[in-house]
Amino acid sequence: AKMRADGLGDAAVAAFKNSYEALCSGATGMIPEAELTPAASVPSLDAMADPGAVDPALLAKTVVLKLNGGLGTSMGLDYAKSLLLVKGKDTFLDLTAKQIMGMREKLKSQVKFVLMNSFATSEDTMAFFKAKYPALYADPNLEFVQNKVPKIARDTLAPALWPAKPSVEWCPPGHGDLYAALLGSGKLDALLAGGAKYMFVSNSDNLGATLDTKLLQYFASSKFPFMMECCERTANDKKGGHLAVRSADGQLILREAAQCPDDDEAAFQDINKHKYFNTNNLWIDLEALKATMDASGGLVPLPMIKNKKTVDPKDDASTPCFQLETAMGAAIECFKGAAAIVVPRTRFAPVKKCNDLLTLRSDAYATVDDVPVLAPGVAAAPTVDLDSKKYKLVQQLEANLLEGGCPSLKACAKLVVKGDVRLSSKNVFVGSVTVKNESGEP
Repeated sequence: AKMRADGLGDAAVAAFKNSYEALCSGATGMIPEAELTPAASVPSLDAMADPGAVDPALLAKTVVLKLNGGLGTSMGLDYAKSLLLVKGKDTFLDLTAKQIMGMREKLKSQVKFVLMNSFATSEDTMAFFKAKYPALYADPNLEFVQNKVPKIARDTLAPALWPAKPSVEWCPPGHGDLYAALLGSGKLDALLAGGAKYMFVSNSDNLGATLDTKLLQYFASSKFPFMMECCERTANDKKGGHLAVRSADGQLILREAAQCPDDDEAAFQDINKHKYFNTNNLWIDLEALKATMDASGGLVPLPMIKNKKTVDPKDDASTPCFQLETAMGAAIECFKGAAAIVVPRTRFAPVKKCNDLLTLRSDAYATVDDVPVLAPGVAAAPTVDLDSKKYKLVQQLEANLLEGGCPSLKACAKLVVKGDVRLSSKNVFVGSVTVKNESGEP
């Protein structure tokens, strides 16, 4: 009733109801290790033969969708994270827009482009496209907006109330909302009516996730309903979700950290056992998606993820609540015949912290065809570990880069910065370097 009173539609309500009923049933959302076997024999993109030039008719059926709902609050932003400068004078959205326009020109095909914005990012994003990329802005199908869901009081399982600040009673439903938002906005039906069949989905902060025609041809020829791009896990990835096989029926599934019982944490983090993680680059057959949603009563029945929070995130004394989320990659378990493919690490380069942002802005990366790639002569990206108190927020990073200049990192293997340290374009770091200031003064 609360959702309907706020104007949310049937698809949003159905998806939330699926998660809420799981919560009320006592479901924990946990996936024990005993119910899984590791994913094995996952094919690799690098091992596949080049299929040759892509058929223009295939491109005409293809949609590129970027998830663009995040504000980047963990980095101190109160605007769309994708509007952050990442390389020279270009933002994430600049580079994405240039990639799309360049691809259309190169392949002589009007590949469709769509953004899933949130209520928090829609206005800024659309103003950006109107001012800088009017040709893309002119497309009436450029955006749709994701839903929101009520927070749930932990003691009563009723909607959490906070009259002092009603806006905090709502939360994003996670990127698993993609499917409900596509259906509820009418975008799914519109794309199908326009001849679209294949959708490539990725996060807007992952500039390595471009429309790869080799992957597109493989996905289309294999007739998979759903395909997840995976990378091999390293020690740095051990806390992130991994691909696995459900023992009961042999179905590929995704297990996130929040779905792992505490007793199974060691197995979850064993990168030699569970070798692959989800990049959040997904390929979806839109006809199969529509059929799956129709067969399930207008939703993709995604597993519920339960997060414990307080209703006002800035007030630890406010009502304890649950935030129910779903992950879009978890849909792999909802499609019989779903597949996964191992891709190079270059297709997974998200910016989650200022460490990532400094690395991307530095001379360790160059831009080729509007895609950031390792600069010539750079074998591997440097590991950057900036002081978490002095460099947590973008504003702090900007203030600590004198004259806005990035240090040279192209010959750097590892950079550790501890304490109040200023950096500039005059700094050249080579090998493994630690810069430490324990004086308490800048």
